[in-house]
Amino acid sequence: MIDPRAIRTFLAVVRSNSISGGARLLNISQPSVSNAIAQLEQTLGVSLFERSRSGIQLTPEGEALLRRAESIDSLLRDAEAEVKLASAGVAGPLRVGGTPGALVSLLPDAVRRLEDQFGQFALHVVERPDHDLAAMLHRGEIELAFVTTGIEEPPEGIEERTFSRDPFALIVGRQNDHLPARVSLREMKAMRWVLPEARGAFRRQIDALFMAANVPAPQDIIRCDSLLTTKALVRGSRRVTILPMQVASAELSIGVLRAIPIEEAQFPRAIGVRQVAGRRLSRLGAALLDVLIHSSKL
Repeated sequence: MIDPRAIRTFLAVVRSNSISGGARLLNISQPSVSNAIAQLEQTLGVSLFERSRSGIQLTPEGEALLRRAESIDSLLRDAEAEVKLASAGVAGPLRVGGTPGALVSLLPDAVRRLEDQFGQFALHVVERPDHDLAAMLHRGEIELAFVTTGIEEPPEGIEERTFSRDPFALIVGRQNDHLPARVSLREMKAMRWVLPEARGAFRRQIDALFMAANVPAPQDIIRCDSLLTTKALVRGSRRVTILPMQVASAELSIGVLRAIPIEEAQFPRAIGVRQVAGRRLSRLGAALLDVLIHSSKL
């Protein structure tokens, strides 16, 4: 049986890239860290590090342990927090991540439904690009990832569910009131654009719309991953963007932005959740997933 304290010592050494750095991080003596690592290697029957003058490097066995150690560290951190919150009558904590558009589309309604069930709860939400979210799931840093779905197979060990579909539209401000009620991207070559920077599923779908129209990607462009900034830029200028309509629903409802159907947008964006296959969710995580399942119209 591996001592959880040895796991935390191992992580400190990895994160600081040396035995001495791990000791400083944990505020204990260097011999204590060296002994803990030696005992851990003896317990496992393998060498976890290759040591050199430039620092340490994980062996293949060390890399394998690191993936599990990060999950254990997250579990221990949240276990301590969960006990403290439970004593105060608060559910959680639950940590989730997602891409900006997927979070905006799915999370607010789900949170309202959770509040009806739980009352007080602790929820931590982070925005990250697609490629970071899979690693965060494996490390146990988040339980659920809100993402664009159906574009590619999920990474190994990750399962995916789709809960909503949302059509893409050309989103414009009042300075583009002259634009017609329906457009083709072939007619938009002279427009000035704001489009996503991160090379994730969302950007690939938008790039595919320009390919379907047989026109090159815009050159007069601001690349921006902040939805708030993107909508502000479009609202206050002649620039245009492409977004799922639900992402801009608040601005569309009060008339400061307008959504124009795009001829090439034949397929809506699918959004949903990814999680580690076979890993049990926390009580609050399972409740959030259940809310999404039962509120889905698909």
